[in-house]
Amino acid sequence: MRRRPLVASTGVRDGETAELTVVENSDRARPIRERMREVWNYRELLSQLVRRELKVKYKNSALGFVWTLFNPLMYLAIFSIVFGLFLRSAVPLYGIFLLSGLLMWNVFSMGTMTATASIVSNGSLIKKVWFPREILPLSSIGAVLVNFCFQFLVLAVGMAVFRHPPDWAMLPLLVPALVVGTLLALALGLLLSALNVYLRDVQHLVELLMLAMFWLTPVVYQYDFVADQVRERFGDGAERLVLLNPMIAVTTTFQRVLYNPTPTGDPATDPFGLLFRPASWYLVNLAIAGVIAVAACWFALWLFGRLEANFGEEL
Repeated sequence: MRRRPLVASTGVRDGETAELTVVENSDRARPIRERMREVWNYRELLSQLVRRELKVKYKNSALGFVWTLFNPLMYLAIFSIVFGLFLRSAVPLYGIFLLSGLLMWNVFSMGTMTATASIVSNGSLIKKVWFPREILPLSSIGAVLVNFCFQFLVLAVGMAVFRHPPDWAMLPLLVPALVVGTLLALALGLLLSALNVYLRDVQHLVELLMLAMFWLTPVVYQYDFVADQVRERFGDGAERLVLLNPMIAVTTTFQRVLYNPTPTGDPATDPFGLLFRPASWYLVNLAIAGVIAVAACWFALWLFGRLEANFGEEL
């Protein structure tokens, strides 16, 4: 049960003043708005936990944060060579195309997986002191966002080296896309981290879930590849079925803005025909995905509040 001070009173015994603290045992879940205010009040603790996450990851490492840059750099170099020289992919500069969607996908997948394990891995801290438990999944996602910023710099340098600029006019679309992807990771992270306290298999199942979602999301292949197949078999309106995966709106936005493909002029051979949609198409899909993400976050916060009362006993 959660124990929080309710009132304090004083009494006199043998001429001495004694203080009595009355403690409330309550399983009542706090309102969501109150929980959000508490997280904001503990924002300094949140920043400290983010820094701790980053330090622990590279503890006793000579290169430290440099390792964060190696991962996207290797993807950029290897996939550019393999698909550009050996496999002769129809996608020019495949390494940049891959990273354009992969970096945002990593925010979602890594944020979800690390947040899922955050409550269990900090069990000793939870049993020692009270603080809003939501801070733990938030700190995991915050650390992933810091890594994203460093890795984004590698992509920016790669685009400069290959002289492949983004679509400057559509660059502001990256902000809502990043927000939506982060909210989706937060919703799943809060939900699964609470369930993981009671059923430890959850953190293993989420790895399989992320693997399945990865191949259902256009990251290593073009969005058109799936959309064309769906439209041919089920009609033009069936394309909306593909977009039921909210991460598609996020990754396609990043690909459209950063990879910024050049049309060939021939719809039959152009591998990026559907990416050349107006900004309004991306905004509408991001808005739909954003509504899904906000609703999921609200539900995750509600369920988290119902389950957190027994975290201490379960851990």
